[in-house]
Amino acid sequence: MSVVVVTDSTAHLPEGFAARHSVRVVPLHVVMDDRTGLDGIDIGPMQLAGALSQRQVVTTSRPSPHEFAAVYRELLDGGASGVVSVHLSRHLSGTWDSARLAAEEVGADKVRVVDSRTTGMGLGFAALRAAAAAADGAKGLDVEAEAVTTAARAKTYFMVETLEYLRRGGRIGAAAALVGTALAVKPVLHVADGRIMPLEKVRTASRAMARLVDLAVDSAGSGPVSLAVHHLAAPDRAAELATRLEERLPRSSGCVVSELGAVIGAHTGPGVLGVVVLPD
Repeated sequence: MSVVVVTDSTAHLPEGFAARHSVRVVPLHVVMDDRTGLDGIDIGPMQLAGALSQRQVVTTSRPSPHEFAAVYRELLDGGASGVVSVHLSRHLSGTWDSARLAAEEVGADKVRVVDSRTTGMGLGFAALRAAAAAADGAKGLDVEAEAVTTAARAKTYFMVETLEYLRRGGRIGAAAALVGTALAVKPVLHVADGRIMPLEKVRTASRAMARLVDLAVDSAGSGPVSLAVHHLAAPDRAAELATRLEERLPRSSGCVVSELGAVIGAHTGPGVLGVVVLPD
């Protein structure tokens, strides 16, 4: 049996991708006021967007080491020769640490844990490429290396509709949020060094979307490229962004579109748009 790749729900793989590529997904936990559920299973993007719009407090928590260990044992008992577990940045969640503790319990010689230093389809592409390497017969060390190098190549950019959710999450101060809202500033953010960081401030949503396209084109280079678009409660604008990216980047293998869950969505709010670029 080959190595099996595990990831978490913050990869936001489009529906059916995980099963099609034999990737096992462990969900994070989401808490909305007094309701607790599993990310992407009990609580999906629609429920998340509704809760945020009603000003409910939304938080997330990592899967426990016990949950990871149970998955690892199930896969190994089922005949897997090893497990490579690829997760969102340790700076964004304790998920990687839970996976690491579970690997130590099950056996570090059998389970390799990767901090992707990213999230969204930056993580998703890393898990998919690692799974493809495993399907081709690669050993654990090589599958791990594929995940690490793919995640390092991926570039991720976001724009938000409002600064309010960044303010609520403590990412910016109340005064900055008030001024930004009055001036119609649309922040463009990116994933850098494992963290979601401000990149630029753009006036108007249309200019922010155009800037996302330009950043993606600049990051794509001159060769083949894989693309993904993320959104929360903005399917029409996500489709528009995907179309514009494919027009500017005809070398792409197509653009996958998936909706965000609570880890990013709680800090960015409905209307967020993101693009992930993976030069091939």
